[in-house]
This record gives sequence, C-alpha cells and structure tokens, in this order.
Amino acid sequence: MTDLLQRVEKNVLNRHLLKHGQPVLAAVSGGLDSMTLLHVLYALAKRHRWKLTVAHFNHQLRGRSSDADEKLVHKTAVALKLSFVAGRADVQRFAATSKLSIEMAARKLRHEFFARAARERRISVVALAHQADDQVELFFLRVLRGAGGEGLAGMKWHSPSPVDNKIMLIRPMLDVTRTGLRAFARENRIRFREDATNASLDLPRNRVRNELLPLLRRRYQPALTRTILRLMEIVGAEADVVGGIAQQWIGGRRGDESQIEVKNWKANSAKRSETSDVASCHFKELPVAVQRRVLQLQLAKLGVWVDFELVERLRCSPDIPVSISPGFSVTRDSAGRVGLQAPAPVGFKVGKLMVNLADRAGRVDFDGVQFRWKFESAKKNLPPGKRTGCEYFDADKVGGQITLRHWRAGDRFQPSGLKSAVKLQDLFTNQKIPRSRRHDLVVAEAANGGVFWVQNLRMAEPFKLRPETKCRLVWRWRCASP
Repeated sequence: MTDLLQRVEKNVLNRHLLKHGQPVLAAVSGGLDSMTLLHVLYALAKRHRWKLTVAHFNHQLRGRSSDADEKLVHKTAVALKLSFVAGRADVQRFAATSKLSIEMAARKLRHEFFARAARERRISVVALAHQADDQVELFFLRVLRGAGGEGLAGMKWHSPSPVDNKIMLIRPMLDVTRTGLRAFARENRIRFREDATNASLDLPRNRVRNELLPLLRRRYQPALTRTILRLMEIVGAEADVVGGIAQQWIGGRRGDESQIEVKNWKANSAKRSETSDVASCHFKELPVAVQRRVLQLQLAKLGVWVDFELVERLRCSPDIPVSISPGFSVTRDSAGRVGLQAPAPVGFKVGKLMVNLADRAGRVDFDGVQFRWKFESAKKNLPPGKRTGCEYFDADKVGGQITLRHWRAGDRFQPSGLKSAVKLQDLFTNQKIPRSRRHDLVVAEAANGGVFWVQNLRMAEPFKLRPETKCRLVWRWRCASP
C-alpha cells in the first residue's frame, strides 16, 4: 500500500470520518484532486466495505470543457463499476439573478446538488477532495479579509453540509499536498482534466495561489505549507475552546442542565477558585474573546451576517440598537442576550419655530435643544478651528429670519465640500444615523428656504464664510437635557 493510501486510511479511521460498510457519495469534478480522491477511496473501499457513489456537478461555466469534465468522470465511474449521478445548472445566470459572485453561486448550487443526491440515495456522508494547499490558500484569503480565529482555522475534517445539517461533509486529504497528489496520479496513471481558469489572476484565490504563495516560499519560508497547517491547527484548537465556553455560557443562561466546569480560563485565575461555573458568570465578567463568540453565536442563530464592527458595537454598548438593514436592528442587553427588532414606525414631526435674528445676539429653545447666536464683523481674524457645538455662517446669506424645525420628506442639503445638494435621507443613511433618531434632529432653514444647518451634520456649502463675507453669524447649540 502506498504512502498516500496509508495516510488517507489513517485519517479516515483515526478521525472517525467513515464507519465500516458505510455508503459515501464522492464529489468528483474531474480535476487532479477529486479524481485522485476517487481512486484512493476505491482502492480502500473493498477492505472497509465502503459503498461508493460518484457525483459530478456541471457548472456550465466553460462550455465544452465543462461537458468534457462530466464525460471523463462518468467514463471513470463506469470503468470502476460505480454508481454515477450528475447535476448541472447555469451558474452564471443564477449568480446574476441572486446578486452573488460566481464563486459563491457555484458553491451554493453545488452543495444543494450534493445534498439532494445524497438524500435521494439515503447516503449521509459526502467526501470532498480539499487538500493541504487549499487550506493554505484559504488561510491567506481569510487573513486578507480580517477573519477571526474560527475562520483562520480553515476547513474541518468533517462538518455538516451548509444546506442540510443531517449530511456530513468529510475531507480525508487535508494533510496531503498537491505535489503528493500529482505524484500519486502519475504513478497510477490516473486521468484528470486541468481547469484553465485556475491560471487566471482575476480571482483572488488564484492570485494568492500563483503570486503570493510562491513569493512567500521563495523569499521567506520554504516550508510554508507545513508552518501554516501547524498554525491553523493551533488557532483552530484555541477557537474550539472559546466556542465551547461560549456555547456552555449560552446554554447555562437558558437553563440547560448539562453544565460543565472549565478550569482556569479567567484572567487572574489564581485569585479565584480552581474551577469556574461558566453559566453563573455575568457577561461583562467573561474574557473578551468569549464575549465576542457569545455574540457571534447568537447573531448567527438569528440569521444576521456577522462582522467584527457589529460584534464590537454590541459588545461595548449594551441596550443601544445597531442598524443591520433598512427597518431592522439588533441590540444586546446587559445580561448578554442579543435580540432582533424592527423599530416602531416613526412619523415626521410637524412642530416648527420662527426666529427673528434682527437683534445682534439672542437665545431660543426648540424641542430640547438650546440655541444662541450673535453677529460679528468678518473683518476680525478668521474664526478658530471647528469647535463642538459652534459653527460660523455668512450672515447675509442666512438672512434676518430663520425657521427651526425637524426633518421633512424631500429635504435636501448641501454639506460643505459637496458640489450639489442631496437628500437628507441619503446623508442620514451614509452617516449611519438610526432611523429612530433622524426624526428628532433639528434643521435650521434660512430666510430663502435653504437648509443651512442640520444637527449632527457638517455646515452647508452655500452658507459658509468666504473672502467676500462682511458679517458672520456665530451659531451655537447644545442639548438642554442629557
């Protein structure tokens, strides 16, 4: 038995990927990796009584080349006297209609096909041909995207299908390099097809594979694959511990009876008991890494796309809604529970206050905000840099009478630096001002009807000071209540 066969067999047995006599669906694309996996599993199947079915999905992305891939896989399955099932879909069209990248659309359709094919044949395991170089490429892709420990751990030896958690995906070749697979295929005269798109630098993965990794191996670390795989193993193990503690804390908070004790995971554990009942800890007492994972797990269960900024805003600011999409926000309470909510409809406020600026100085209150103003000669030195709660305007352009009111539908505003006015609604969205807050903001309307000031936004371009300005309006404000 060759080294590759022994290694894959050891992986399957030691990691409990397949049971004796178990049926398995082998996902075969026709490329080097999957064709080698098929032959390896076939060579081991008789000894372990595995019942193989070959599955191929045609993405229809490369015309005749895609059809040739399918033909090769089918021909190989027939030669090995194995059952064969094929599926196909127009991935490019699906990507366009679903607003997904080609890669994500292909992955979604492919996994849906594998899951469907497995269910129809009462098979609970799908074997995938991911290998060590795939892991290293994925590691750097996720580093560049800013992934956390769980993401940097890469693909697991076994994991549930993303479309059906009753079907398990296994990857028995995660520690085998592409070079090793190529040598095995050459020695055993295994036919496979090269995908020409693998050489294209349009895809990020191909740029990592063909540009970044060769550079790192040549200039920095010849044993890059071994080093990164070891790092991924370490990061993955630590991420699993954090995830386990987070799951335990969530389960304990929900009254789960199966609570376990985790030793010495708190900071300054010497000052505490040797073991800590995680479920009894308050959210703020948890280590930061565990807090983040607790939030990630809850957000994922709610179907919310998780990123670092969202998690941090929730972690650092309890009871403050964070907008995630139009009309929806998430909050976490002081106990660490995350909730999804649609804000109550908020109507436009109709109140307004006419203010006469005839006096050289004055003061007025409007809906919880105190305003003070005065006029100065523009011949004085230029006003100091931006000060909190204070702006300077060209008094002649503002006019002698202004109106204080709230945002109205259709309001337009031209912030300093923009060439034209835009809808206030669009500015609020860009500034990530919550919908529930927008209707409370005060707007100051000049005598000519133009908006010269909006609470929490920068000053208006048409009303700012210029070299020809003769008199300036000093405009100050502050909230009357905390």
